[in-house]
Amino acid sequence: MKKKMLCCTLALLLVSGSVVSAHPGRTDANGGHTCRTNCERWGLSYGEYHYHNGGGSSSGSKSSSSAPKAKSSQNSTPKFAPKPAAPAYAKSGLKVYVNGGLVKFDSEPLVYNNINLVPLREIAEGMGAKVTWNREAASIGVQRGNHKITLTIGSKTIYYNGKSETVAVAPKVIDGVTYVPVQVFARGLGAGINYTDHDKILRIALKE
Repeated sequence: MKKKMLCCTLALLLVSGSVVSAHPGRTDANGGHTCRTNCERWGLSYGEYHYHNGGGSSSGSKSSSSAPKAKSSQNSTPKFAPKPAAPAYAKSGLKVYVNGGLVKFDSEPLVYNNINLVPLREIAEGMGAKVTWNREAASIGVQRGNHKITLTIGSKTIYYNGKSETVAVAPKVIDGVTYVPVQVFARGLGAGINYTDHDKILRIALKE
């Protein structure tokens, strides 16, 4: 009798243990199924496929269709670095004559926005003008006889004998050299000018 009761007790314990380790739901041929009822109670997510009683691995329990797919880098549009902008100024090949004599420049004359620029020091010397500098104000005074020009680096406002005018291109410093628009400069000092584009020659005629 005692043996029969002991066997019944062991059977009840085995049955109760299996109930604790599993939850309601039919399993498929692989011994698993998709959770639809009381999933949180069993530590599962709704719709999660899992196995009962130590079945096969559940590493692929969630549908692979729900996993986000990485975008292929091959389909992305290639990005190209922008080309550096070419400088707005270039060597002009300009030749300047003052009263028939060729002015020699230590630095090449330039063209900027279709305006001829020449080094200030050489053109002033070639025209017999005196140059003064105000470094604090970045201004330049040029005088020849009764004609005086006041220029400011980076400013398009130029003063002729105290009267202001606006010019197309401001005086500028390029590679350590101060450049001025040569036609504007020559006229401001009371000189006549003649420019021929086919041979890039500017002739300046000084007036007494």
